Amino acid sequence: MAKLVAHMRMVAGVLALAFIIAISAPVSAQQPNMVNPTADAVKEQQLLQQLNTIQGRVTIPDEKSSVLVHPAGREWRQFHTVTLKWIGGISIIGMLVVLVLFYLWRGPMRVRSGYSGINILRFDVLERFVHWLTAVTFVILGITGLNITFGRVLLLPLMGPEAFSAWSEWAKYAHNFLSFGFTLGVLLMFVMWIGRNLPTAADVQWLKQGGGMFDKTNSTHAPAYKFNAGQKILFWIIVFASAAMIVSGFMLLFPFYSGLTVGNMELAEIFHAIVGVLFVALILGHIYLGSVGMEGAFGAMADGNVDLNWAKEHHSLWAKEEIRVDKVKGGAMRPAE
Repeated sequence: MAKLVAHMRMVAGVLALAFIIAISAPVSAQQPNMVNPTADAVKEQQLLQQLNTIQGRVTIPDEKSSVLVHPAGREWRQFHTVTLKWIGGISIIGMLVVLVLFYLWRGPMRVRSGYSGINILRFDVLERFVHWLTAVTFVILGITGLNITFGRVLLLPLMGPEAFSAWSEWAKYAHNFLSFGFTLGVLLMFVMWIGRNLPTAADVQWLKQGGGMFDKTNSTHAPAYKFNAGQKILFWIIVFASAAMIVSGFMLLFPFYSGLTVGNMELAEIFHAIVGVLFVALILGHIYLGSVGMEGAFGAMADGNVDLNWAKEHHSLWAKEEIRVDKVKGGAMRPAE
């Protein structure tokens, strides 16, 4: 009798063990690759990679508030705090170094035949207004935008926390509101000058001669209309870069109306930042050529006038057009004051 009871106990134990194994097997089969959060060797990144987001449901209009944890934001932060600094630093500082070296090698492009003392109107009041509206707003947007990336490193140690916080707050407001002025300037500039910036046969010759920029004797006079090939290329780069900055900037400025997810907003910000720093580097070259790099060029956007000899050397085809029109008008050109 005792042996029978012992056998029955052993059979019952085996059946119970088999039942427990049968129940637990499906559970373990469903989660073979799950990370054990209590394991000593588990890394934080492994846990974050299990889900793209931790998200709930909300009833307020801002659906993005339902995202509680967004691990991809750490990649965005790495880009913003490290990668973007390298891209911006190399492009902007690199452009400054190139311009300094080019100036030391080439010097300014001077008016070889000297000033004639006769002015010719290059840009009227409206054209100058649109140029300076676009230029001033771009400079402010560039400075305030770069503050986001380089402000903590360059300005915070010099200004202190309180002054830097106040400056950054006002910089944010200036960046947001002046974007509308910049948009208006780009649109007006596009409408005014698109007809003058279409390619012509003279542009090919200008490009072959490098616009005379690499001729230290100043003897090369590449033919050009009101805008030469280099200026036309710059015009279209500015138009497309501005469009990219405006669209991505307004998407970030009005996220509720653009319908972006948090991940898409991060991509828009990355795109906006990269185009922005490259845009700033490009405009540094434009500022150089419009000031110290080319003698007599700044007057075109100061009072609108350039010397007749300057026009003949840098924009000979346009100068011929203006001289022809001047003769028809009965001599509208005037001596320089």
